[in-house]
Amino acid sequence: MRIGELMTKSLETIEVKATLREAAEKMRSYGIGALPVMDERQLVGMLTDRDITVRATAQGMDPNTAQVKEAMTHSVITCDLEAPISEAERLMEEKAVRRLVVLDSYKKPVGLISLDDLATVPGETRHTGEVLKELNTP
Repeated sequence: MRIGELMTKSLETIEVKATLREAAEKMRSYGIGALPVMDERQLVGMLTDRDITVRATAQGMDPNTAQVKEAMTHSVITCDLEAPISEAERLMEEKAVRRLVVLDSYKKPVGLISLDDLATVPGETRHTGEVLKELNTP
């Protein structure tokens, strides 16, 4: 099975200059916890609900004025649309992340694949549990 077959295809993104409030509202509206961050058409980071809480709110940033770029994670782990799901598992385990941005052949973000997605694949549940265990090991 390929990553493109399993990924979440309705990708929502946020612009780097958007406010944290806009990002939080978008996350709430779509019921998601992470947004790839774009600077026009270029992927430049990832913003999670945890980033907003730990990097911004806990430091007293005003969500109405603080921009996404102030709280986002700058390094984004990506994978290829056509790669096998074993590549997503390997990257999640190696990089200790729970989700990857999926890129097409033009390096354009087209989806997300998460550890939860991998857990839905018959026969992969055991391996997904091993990846989760690795992620939770300090």
